[in-house]
Amino acid sequence: MDAEKRKVIVREIHHWRRSKLLPEHYCDFLMNLYVDESTPKPASLMGVSASSVANSNWKIWLAIMAVIAALALSALNFNSFGLPMQIGISTLFVIICYGFAYRHYQKAPVISYLLCGVSSIALLFVGLYLLDLYAVSSANAYVGYLAFCSSVWLFNGLVGRMAIFQICGWLGLVGTYGWLLLHKLDSPGWFSLEISWIPVSIVLIWMAWLAHHTNKQAASALLLVGSIVWFAPEAMTFLTDVDMSSRFIQLSFTGKLVSAGVALFLLRKKWVEWVM
Repeated sequence: MDAEKRKVIVREIHHWRRSKLLPEHYCDFLMNLYVDESTPKPASLMGVSASSVANSNWKIWLAIMAVIAALALSALNFNSFGLPMQIGISTLFVIICYGFAYRHYQKAPVISYLLCGVSSIALLFVGLYLLDLYAVSSANAYVGYLAFCSSVWLFNGLVGRMAIFQICGWLGLVGTYGWLLLHKLDSPGWFSLEISWIPVSIVLIWMAWLAHHTNKQAASALLLVGSIVWFAPEAMTFLTDVDMSSRFIQLSFTGKLVSAGVALFLLRKKWVEWVM
């Protein structure tokens, strides 16, 4: 198609957008078909086009202002609400953010990631705030809530195919497991730590191998977390007293680092297929 015909079609699409003859996402789809590299693309910010803002309806602006006002008033009066209402407001906010994130994932992925991040952080900090507000001093409650948040992050990362939330979810669950080990093992030795963590690393890497046929993103996250867990025994020596010398810990870390490097090099043609 020559440039003149392309310009005519693009002008018509702009006319359809302004006149509301076609929905916004249909106009965006048609624009992507007929706009070439030499044609200036419509300005946009975080997936929202300038034309959609310029041609937006006053009802949309009123709804946005009402939502912002409701959120601000809820935050300012949060302490005066009862516990059920506090939990309800927090849950509703998190659900709405996740819902909008999934709805706009294909059209505006940056906004989708931002909303998921806001809801995930709100889920964690509001829960910790409520536990502190009501003087819950049990460490089990805090760690249990972290495990719950990690499960939600992992679930949403898998459903939305967002690797960063999958990694955060897995690391949160791994951290919960590490906390349980710290309270079960008293001055553990080298063998106790290794036997507690190495099988976890192997299982995560095995799960990555199983997942790479259907979901390479999940396989990448599992492979990364499994590789991190490989060094978890040495990392735990910074958090608890262990029955081994610092020189032995350094030798153990060096040996595992070398073995991991050799394994990754020898199996590079295999694991590259998992993640790419």
